[in-house]
Amino acid sequence: MGPCALLLCSVFGLLLGQGAGQISTEDCCKDGRKRGNDNQDCASLPLISESITCRIVQEQCCVTVLQDNMCNTGINVAKDQGACDALFTNTCETKTTKMCCDCCLLGMATQAKNLPCDHDLSVGYQCSLVSRACCSDGAPEEPTTDAPKTELANDENTSNGDSQLRDQCKGKCAHECVGNGTCTCFKGYKLKPDAKSCEDINECLLGASNCRGGERCINTQGSFRCQREVSCGTGYELTDDNNCKDIDECETDIHNCGPGLECQNTQGSFRCPPKVKCGSGFIQDALGNCIDINECISQTGPCHRGQICINTVGSYSCQRNSVNCGRGYHLNEEGTRCVDIDECKGPEKVCAGHGCINLIGSYRCECEAGYVFNSITRLCEDINECRHYPGRLCAHKCDNILGSYKCSCTTGFKLAADNRNCDDLNECESNPCSQECANVYGSYQCYCRRGYQLSDMDGMTCEDIDECALPTGGHICSYRCLNTPGSFHCSCPVSGYTVAPNGRSCQDVDECVAGTHTCTVNQSCFNVQGGFRCLSFDCPNNYRHVGETRCERLLCNDSVECLAMPLRITYYHLTFPTNIPVFTNIFRMGPTHTVAGDDIQIVITSGNEGGFFLTEQSGEASALRHHSLYEVLSAQ
Repeated sequence: MGPCALLLCSVFGLLLGQGAGQISTEDCCKDGRKRGNDNQDCASLPLISESITCRIVQEQCCVTVLQDNMCNTGINVAKDQGACDALFTNTCETKTTKMCCDCCLLGMATQAKNLPCDHDLSVGYQCSLVSRACCSDGAPEEPTTDAPKTELANDENTSNGDSQLRDQCKGKCAHECVGNGTCTCFKGYKLKPDAKSCEDINECLLGASNCRGGERCINTQGSFRCQREVSCGTGYELTDDNNCKDIDECETDIHNCGPGLECQNTQGSFRCPPKVKCGSGFIQDALGNCIDINECISQTGPCHRGQICINTVGSYSCQRNSVNCGRGYHLNEEGTRCVDIDECKGPEKVCAGHGCINLIGSYRCECEAGYVFNSITRLCEDINECRHYPGRLCAHKCDNILGSYKCSCTTGFKLAADNRNCDDLNECESNPCSQECANVYGSYQCYCRRGYQLSDMDGMTCEDIDECALPTGGHICSYRCLNTPGSFHCSCPVSGYTVAPNGRSCQDVDECVAGTHTCTVNQSCFNVQGGFRCLSFDCPNNYRHVGETRCERLLCNDSVECLAMPLRITYYHLTFPTNIPVFTNIFRMGPTHTVAGDDIQIVITSGNEGGFFLTEQSGEASALRHHSLYEVLSAQ
């Protein structure tokens, strides 16, 4: 170790000797790293020293930073995207970036296969470092002894202890020996696979740095440092603790203030105020010279009315003007006489947009149409045409406006093409009514179709008339009335009736004629209101059927009882209306031929248990009369 140490000291002595008394190699490397972080061209850096050694150190430190940044970019692409396809551009920068990306993918694949991260793949030193870093990232790192770096003391016992440890390792450890032939590394290093050499841990690649947002991690031997990514800007410098500090240009004497000016430092800059301050009535120029202020020109009316302003050095004076000018005149520049004021060219618009004619001592306005000049106020005033010519300009309404007038129409009319008369507005074109609309002069009238009536609410909507709900609605239909939009219709009972041709009455359906009855062959169909009856009868003994409703007596064998019975019996089927309030004849009957001595008797044999019917003989005929005032029952 002795010759090697002597050789290194000689080389460093040579390097330091070339720049002795000027800039150290550490400053040269620091400048190169700074310019590398700013992405400057490392081959053409501005020299900070005439030393060749400083130039070499400056360039190599710059290249190292650029390569580290390129490699970090490749590692981030591999971790974020899991592929390096986006780095195919054949440039020096992308070659380094792609190499680190591929080697990082190799380390990630090694970790995925549970292989040891220090597995030797013979892919080169730089690629092996990146591969092991990506393999170890996220995986539990092997425990290493984080022993602090032991400082050599002058104590003899300490020297003897260290000698004993080195003797146990037999001098094979690059950093420290902990006994039993075991080697350890200083903080910031880790043991190589040969168990004796130490290599630097790249905390930036492993994400083990504590750099803040806006700072970039830069790996160093055994440690790392954080550098601000964004420059501080003009007027500031970066301190060792990575903060921006204002540069005092006045203290460092890098300002450009002239001899008559003094330097005052400000944040990020400086300013140069004059050393000599000017008094009242003077203004100071950029060079610090004091220049008199002409108050008579710079100030508006510094003197009272009737006085003349006279400028002096550093001030001014006012003298009374003995000439008084009347209205429309003012003093000339010399103050010797009165001259006319051209009011038309003054800053005040005396005629307010109208034509202006200057006169000696006065002016006159040429007013536009619709205006008149007021000689007292000397202004153009609007003419109210509607008030001056009432009823002569507009057919309906006249509204005055500045310089003119405007005609308008009342409701139901629109302005004609001449903008004065009013034409009737056909409101029906906009369909204001729900059904029918009739335009009238100045208005319109809504009306409805049959079955509808105009709403009392708006006079435009047509509402359906419920004919069935009218006071006479109960007499419209004989049975039931059903309202429909705009009309109505009558209905009858479901069976036995149909609507008559007049659409309101219900007429009986004769099921016997229509053949819709259900009577058997031995029955007779008898139609009644709203239905039918199936009637049948049996002839008494010694009678036989003759026709549908008649029985005829058979021959008598000299029987007195037989001869006393009627020759024939005829059945009549009658229907009786209900609720007949007065006496009325229901039917009349009598013999076809009468012989002297015949005795005709009419008897109600059955069906009159309530005594609702009676018989009455009238001449040669008898009648069946109803004498009930309340109800009639049908005779069977």
